[in-house]
Amino acid sequence: MQRRTLIHTAALAAAACSALISLPAAAQATWPTGKPITYMVPFAAGGTTDTLARLIGQQLGTALGTTVVVENKGGAAGSIGSEAAARSAPDGFTVLGGTVSSHAINISLYPKLGYDPIKSFHPVTLIGTNPVVLVVAANSPYKTLKDVLAGAKGKQGGLSSASAGTGSSQHLAVELLAFKSGVKFTHIPYKGSGPAIQDVISGQVDMMFDTTVVAAPHIQSGKLRAIAVTSAQRLASMPDVPTVAESGVAELKDFQVQSWQAIFVPTGTPTPVVTRLHDEIRKILAQPDMQTRLKGFGMEPADMNVTQIAAFQKAEVEKWAQVIKAANIKVD
Repeated sequence: MQRRTLIHTAALAAAACSALISLPAAAQATWPTGKPITYMVPFAAGGTTDTLARLIGQQLGTALGTTVVVENKGGAAGSIGSEAAARSAPDGFTVLGGTVSSHAINISLYPKLGYDPIKSFHPVTLIGTNPVVLVVAANSPYKTLKDVLAGAKGKQGGLSSASAGTGSSQHLAVELLAFKSGVKFTHIPYKGSGPAIQDVISGQVDMMFDTTVVAAPHIQSGKLRAIAVTSAQRLASMPDVPTVAESGVAELKDFQVQSWQAIFVPTGTPTPVVTRLHDEIRKILAQPDMQTRLKGFGMEPADMNVTQIAAFQKAEVEKWAQVIKAANIKVD
């Protein structure tokens, strides 16, 4: 009897062990199940994150054998949509387009942020990095950065500067410009780059720092004039546009602002799912035509593994916390 019991117990243990071993493979093989994937964009349509989501989403859906639906949920520099994504089920059917604003800056600006950019999410892919460019309307009287600074000094409250939202990289760029130059500007926040840049084009707002992804087409069409880029070197896609450091203003000789785009999933998403998403998106981004498009936007493609992305994000959180404190930037 004892021998039969031991044999029976061993058989059950072996079966259980076999089942456990097969679970990850089964989970990876059956995911996705055809259920649509929501690609959350925490900004309004027409901005950088939205543009990239639509470029990547279509191919990702094909690779995974399902549909990827882009959902825009803007507000508070990406905080509202990011919080919604953080509260989603960690099952691989919600991915988030995160940015330097939503996943590095906001934690130092909003005292009651509804998510933690590091603890609430797991990084999947760093799409790329890019500087922002200062633009004005094509018929604006300002042609150089010195013109902009002089114009701001001569206007009550300074020139108006649009952004994709309070705390966004566009907002921090103008606040940093004000802090370093000693010149005041009036910040005008929007719920995304799309509507903000349209008001710059129409002349309702004097200027704007925006990513080259959004600004480049309007610069090329002649609707906007590029004043300066915030990179250390001139961009290959905009060789005639000087850097802020080249403006000749001594206080701005080390001025740099870098934006970035990444994809995250809620913490707790199964590792096989994260790995599959990372691998498929990496293949999409590695395509020559996609590389060309990213570089055409002025974006420098990135190729990091998940561990490297996590380290990069942590360093960005710390860096922007120092900038915000030094410039005494407050949420409106």
